[in-house]
Amino acid sequence: MSRLKDLQKNLFGGTTSNARQFGMIFTLVAIVVLFQILTDGLTLRSDNLIALFNQNSYILILAIGMLMVIVAGHIDLSVGSIAAFTGILVAKSMAEWSLPWPVAILFGLVIGAIIGAWQGFWVAYIGVPAFIVTLAGMLLFRGGNQFIGNANTIPVPEGFRLIGSGFLPEVGPSTGYNNLTLLLGLASCVAVVWREFQARKTRREMNADPAPMWISLLRLAVMVGVIVFASLRFASGRVGTSFPVSGIILVVLVLAYSFYTRNTAGGRHIYAVGGNSRAAELSGVKLKRVNFFVMMNMAVLAALAGMIFVARSAASGPQDGNGWELDAIAAVFIGGAAVAGGIGTISGSIVGGLVMAVLNNGLQLLGVGTDRVQIIKGLVLLLAVALDVYNKSQGRFSVIGSITRSFRRDTPTPPTSSSDAEREPARTAVSG
Repeated sequence: MSRLKDLQKNLFGGTTSNARQFGMIFTLVAIVVLFQILTDGLTLRSDNLIALFNQNSYILILAIGMLMVIVAGHIDLSVGSIAAFTGILVAKSMAEWSLPWPVAILFGLVIGAIIGAWQGFWVAYIGVPAFIVTLAGMLLFRGGNQFIGNANTIPVPEGFRLIGSGFLPEVGPSTGYNNLTLLLGLASCVAVVWREFQARKTRREMNADPAPMWISLLRLAVMVGVIVFASLRFASGRVGTSFPVSGIILVVLVLAYSFYTRNTAGGRHIYAVGGNSRAAELSGVKLKRVNFFVMMNMAVLAALAGMIFVARSAASGPQDGNGWELDAIAAVFIGGAAVAGGIGTISGSIVGGLVMAVLNNGLQLLGVGTDRVQIIKGLVLLLAVALDVYNKSQGRFSVIGSITRSFRRDTPTPPTSSSDAEREPARTAVSG
């Protein structure tokens, strides 16, 4: 019994939020196994996994930025329109202005930064709610996309397509696998092992008891096993395919933003603002700066996502970006974020996005129509929230408990649930 309690407490980090995150990982695994059975093994075929990752990388990139916006207590409805607007401008810059594609990518990121600064200014310094600002942005930039492109598609050059449809090249001796993908998997395994033992060392230096060694070894076995399996799948695709370049971009962004949100003062400030903006301001957090940053950052990532989609599609069109904001928001909420802010992680949002991606892919493999796919995806989102409400009714951790407090922040109340307890460390870190 004591080992079972140790397993529950320490397997995935020892906190309630981590347990919920990895509960979503188990849900993802269950969905993958279910569709693997129902599709007679098609789900985990190399070509299907490569296509699934390639087709959803831009939504997962949006989920990274959307997580930070939602954690700060806002919402962004304009990301699909920003992506489409940037895509058409970048495509036009290469087709009509003869910009080299690397310069065009930088041009697209600058466009995203300018749009983000525009929206961040209204939210942070004028005080207009982000919902209204981004709703206006959704209409403004969607119209801009259609006006600039005249409702036509604009093709992009071959070099630019690398970021959306390119793969790691074939190098080295013939092994039957893509060698660079195998090396990437090996490096990931080494990083996971190093991080685990580094965490144990840090806890000992802080005079805190690390998790039992058998728990650490079990956790490493699970994570390394998943990495090895995925690496072999991606590396064994048909010649010319492997781990996609868009996936490399996504992995770099996940690592960078995970580090930023978890290990820097700026990242903790975002959680502090979402948890309790008044307390954060009294602790010295620059509210306007934080709100401006999250809105601007979201627009830059939306611009990047738009360029990746255009590169994969080989052309920019008037229907690009439709509904992307809903997919990104759903990924963040399924991954455990709270509408009121202050709760959520980058990795949780990525898992939530993968749940929706695998669900969508599996239903398509089964021949389910797009109308029923939308219905099922909506029910999954509703079920995720309903389970959270049930947890709250049973006295367990619930993100929904924090949602209702957003409508009565003028009347401070003492912490009454574990969700408040989870927010407190962020505030303490800021004040310290």
